[in-house]
Amino acid sequence: QVQLVESGGGLVQAGGSLRLSCAASGRTFSRYAMGWFRQAPGKEREFVAAINWPGGSTDYADSVKGRFTISRNNAKNTVYLQMNSLKPEDTAVYYCAGNRAPLITRIYNYWGQGTQVTVSS
Repeated sequence: QVQLVESGGGLVQAGGSLRLSCAASGRTFSRYAMGWFRQAPGKEREFVAAINWPGGSTDYADSVKGRFTISRNNAKNTVYLQMNSLKPEDTAVYYCAGNRAPLITRIYNYWGQGTQVTVSS
């Protein structure tokens, strides 16, 4: 089983940037598709971005397309989410997720504990 630990969340003003990291340990990171989700207070968890193994394909929610970029460093077993032009509606707990299959997907087997992102207006 793979363990996922997110970091990089925090408080930022609207228009600012943050980069989230997700470090994987335990079972090999190899051949895992990875994704990011978020959950705002009172709302359901929603898909944000996904990347396949080894990283040639990506997928984004319409709400973040053009502002967020998902990437991975397989040598470091780490996935990143670069978030630019942040908006107050991006405020949420962000979760990293992993799937045992390499193809890009919005369905995941493993989840991190989440990191809070707060965007002030």
